[in-house]
Amino acid sequence: MVLERQGDDPALAASLLRVLTLEPRELMALLMRGRLHERAGQSREAAAAFGAAVAVAPPLDRVVAELRPALSHAVAYTERHRAVMADHLDARLRHHLAECEGPGADRFRLSLDIMLGRRRRYDPQPLLYYYPNLEPTEFFDRAQFPWLDPIEAGADNVRSELLAVLAQDTGFEPYLQYRDDQPLDQWAGLNRNPAWSAFHLVQRGLPVAENASRCPQTMALWSAHVPAPRQSGRTPVAMFSLLKPRTHIPPHTGASNVRLVVHLPLIVPPGCRFRVGNSVREWTPGRAWVFDDTIEHEAWNDSEQLRAVMIFDIWHPALREEEWRLIDALNLALDELGTGSPALYSN
Repeated sequence: MVLERQGDDPALAASLLRVLTLEPRELMALLMRGRLHERAGQSREAAAAFGAAVAVAPPLDRVVAELRPALSHAVAYTERHRAVMADHLDARLRHHLAECEGPGADRFRLSLDIMLGRRRRYDPQPLLYYYPNLEPTEFFDRAQFPWLDPIEAGADNVRSELLAVLAQDTGFEPYLQYRDDQPLDQWAGLNRNPAWSAFHLVQRGLPVAENASRCPQTMALWSAHVPAPRQSGRTPVAMFSLLKPRTHIPPHTGASNVRLVVHLPLIVPPGCRFRVGNSVREWTPGRAWVFDDTIEHEAWNDSEQLRAVMIFDIWHPALREEEWRLIDALNLALDELGTGSPALYSN
């Protein structure tokens, strides 16, 4: 508070980082971080900090009187930010929607209204983006995905390339890499921990050149047969996922239900289990499955050996092709908000 009154914003930012590293839900620090970003004209960052403060705060009438004006300001700021976002997305997507009239466009409009808080979300599962009227399914019927036949037929080649990568022991990184000032909750034990590691082949929609070059047969198989979801800067993704002995991945959900996740088991010792919702399965090497990762799921390796699975994503099969285009257009429009353009906040 002294630093804020002195106007020493660089020192204030460093102090707030230390506070929120110790306690990511500290209400006063989140409100001060929001004010800091607001003074700097960093609208998106201010909205994120104020939004976090609103999320962790008790009801206004239970907040100490001294904090009520600041919290009220945070609520108003996040509402204005949401309105700006809504206007921007409506304008950017209008012509895309005009080109994609039909049931798919109607479902997309509902997804946008839910994301922006204009309509109620009745089936909240994904962390970031909910798409309505997609029936939640734990494990999908294998018969829905005949293209998995050649994927499974090539599993031995994929496993051979994985073993070569493991022998070199390079290119792997911890699956989770959160900053210290983010709430970790169930991830504290696995954050930056190689017990759960990934060898990324395709990340945020683009091949990881060095890694992909070491697995040419795997990449050729994936490219030829997988209906990969094209979301600019986000998907597709493909990786080798390693789970070391006696490691448990706690219950969690994925970011969006517009895409499903495929597991192709490669190295699976006895004692490895996987739960999605109420269904628990054991992997069988070379036999793939498809599941909705926005349904709570978790994994165990109770063995004394390494477990390795190839993971990649696909579009949800209920989506239409025009919805693919609309979803990608939405992501591009959202990315524009991250440019910090003053024009987006001029009113």
